[in-house]
Amino acid sequence: MTNESNSDVIVVGGGVVGLTTAVVLAESGRRVRIWAREPAERTTSAVAGGLWWPYRIEPEELVGEWALDTLAVYEELAARPDETGVRMVEGVHGETALDGLGAWASQVAGLRVATAEEHPGVGLWARLPVIDMPVHLRWLRERFVAAGGVVEARTVTDLAAVDAAVVVNCAGLGARELVPDPSVRPVRGQLVVVENPGVSTWLTSVDHSESKSTYFIPQPGGLILGGTAEEDAWSLTPDPVIAEEIVRRCAAVRPEIAAARVIEHRVGLRPGRPVVRLERELLPGGRVLVHNYGHGGAGVTVAWGCAGGAARLAVV
Repeated sequence: MTNESNSDVIVVGGGVVGLTTAVVLAESGRRVRIWAREPAERTTSAVAGGLWWPYRIEPEELVGEWALDTLAVYEELAARPDETGVRMVEGVHGETALDGLGAWASQVAGLRVATAEEHPGVGLWARLPVIDMPVHLRWLRERFVAAGGVVEARTVTDLAAVDAAVVVNCAGLGARELVPDPSVRPVRGQLVVVENPGVSTWLTSVDHSESKSTYFIPQPGGLILGGTAEEDAWSLTPDPVIAEEIVRRCAAVRPEIAAARVIEHRVGLRPGRPVVRLERELLPGGRVLVHNYGHGGAGVTVAWGCAGGAARLAVV
């Protein structure tokens, strides 16, 4: 196999995981193309709230390293928020204790127990990256193209038939049919975006025994309210009853949210899987297939760490 074909990589999938992986590969000198069924603006990544935090993702012993690698990148990108979409914002994770987190938590600068003034119950205060996903996805694509990458609108139905020395599968929920991998399941998330009534900090409060949670995240385009985590739910149509419940839960924490004008409703299907699949397999003719999918609700949180791992596996 020639050196030219060795540098030919096709990344399948154009969400945050696919774009970030493609950037890392292209900037390492590989010749990379992204094949995506739809533009990044129409992927699940574009719907995400955008707060960095390892949420609904396993295995924890690997996730911590991936997340910390990604955190380091976002801290640098936050110096150019208008360009990259990344800002460092203070907030509280309610109903969360330090002893309930993995070893990674000790490496998050400033993470501490919230005071009674910051949160009435158990909680952790932190200053974390908040990513404006539409802006960030656009920036990733521009960075990829600047590194010589090409984005193509292509629908892939057979990974083994993709004509490249290296194929990287970042298909997200699409991996369920494409691999096929029935362990990939949708986890439906519904959000409400309202005009921000002056909320400058984020808050999360997750009830792991239910499919709903309470969170709000300030973004330049409005205050994002959430949310839900409905397993095996495929509907992309916003449910007005759920939307009202989301607003009501958030307003119970910050009453000014109740009167905020609704800008839009969003629904995304997280690519849930018992554990992230980041591994390589050999295809006929010595070609390589790298899998990088199953990130659940934390694709943006581990994107750079997993991209580095995928790049190390993408060797012919």
